Amino acid sequence: MKTFDELYQELLRKRAVKDESLPEEYNPYHLDCLLHPEKYAAVLHVEECEQCAYDQACQNSCIFDAIERTEEGKMEINPSLCTGCEACIEACRSGRLTAGRDVLPAMKAVREAKGPAYMMVAPAFLGQFSEAVTPGRLRTAFKALGFTGMVEVALFADILTLKEALEFERHVRHEGDYQLTSCCCPVWISMIRKIYHELMPHVPGAVSPMIACGRMIKRIHPDAVTVFAGPCLAKKQEAKEADIADAVDYVLTFQEVKDIFETADIHPEKLMDAGKEHASKAGRLYARTGGVSSAVAEMVEQLHPDRKIHVRTEQADGPKACMDMIKRIKEGMTDANFFEGMGCVGGCVGGPRAILSAEEGKAHVDAYGNISRYQTPLENPYVRRVLEELGMDTVEELLMDDSLLVRDFSAT
Repeated sequence: MKTFDELYQELLRKRAVKDESLPEEYNPYHLDCLLHPEKYAAVLHVEECEQCAYDQACQNSCIFDAIERTEEGKMEINPSLCTGCEACIEACRSGRLTAGRDVLPAMKAVREAKGPAYMMVAPAFLGQFSEAVTPGRLRTAFKALGFTGMVEVALFADILTLKEALEFERHVRHEGDYQLTSCCCPVWISMIRKIYHELMPHVPGAVSPMIACGRMIKRIHPDAVTVFAGPCLAKKQEAKEADIADAVDYVLTFQEVKDIFETADIHPEKLMDAGKEHASKAGRLYARTGGVSSAVAEMVEQLHPDRKIHVRTEQADGPKACMDMIKRIKEGMTDANFFEGMGCVGGCVGGPRAILSAEEGKAHVDAYGNISRYQTPLENPYVRRVLEELGMDTVEELLMDDSLLVRDFSAT
């Protein structure tokens, strides 16, 4: 097995032949808050609802059948079936359904943390708090709130890209074989697990970038407090699932973060720009439809350019489109061998708690990806730095540590 440095040097030689060069070397201090922190100081709730003027729109909107009527005639949410996708909240025009909030307990935990506290921001964050709020200014704002530092989850999407590429090479060996991407969207995974469970053998047991980020932070700093911020309400439920509840302590939405800044009278757009680069273009594009597919396809080509079976992708976003794609898979109506599903139209940028529209969010994400110093995870020196910190010297070792990046889908 080749080490990360050997793979990187090989890639460097190939680029040189094409009269191209990789970006300048990374700054080793940019991950200081993670590697050296000592240098730095229920998802949904429903009110009693016996009579509904809207013909149980909430119940009809739930593709997971998580809203049930009790013997007394009241509507209840079954927490074991609910994914937190928020479709019922959007459907309920009476306003009786609300999303749980984690703001107060999260900020209390940060203030009282005995170890470092990290804000883990989803790849969809750019532009959500206005165009003037750069990643560096957002990082300074979180430090003003008491966090040790801000970590881009896109860096861990880079690492998951390597793992998904290795899983593709391991499972897709013949024409007719295929893989359903397992990282990123909890609604997509819940749909397969609960409605199309016969397809689970095609889903590698990889955690999401959010869980990978939380687990790796806690592997390096066991006493760390981990808080995730993103546009997705379903992430609150994902963080509580039995087999991965060890990774993320609290989940906030972008709207909740905005409320915290306003309450604390913190104006990120006016703060110092502590700019740092951690993720490649591949990891940043996870925030929108097609990002996972393009990242994995390019990674497979970089790892093994002479492979006979190449990645042929198909994507779907939104529950109906995902179901239609699965129907085509089951009926043999597609020749793709890597399928990406996103629960929200547009991908994560279309999440129910995004501040921008999906179109605006995608434009910001694409722009952020295009200015990336590193294009793929293999080019990203921070990927190597984090994995080396965890004792991994080769890409293949990503498949060997079952306690870090692997899910137990049999857990309830």
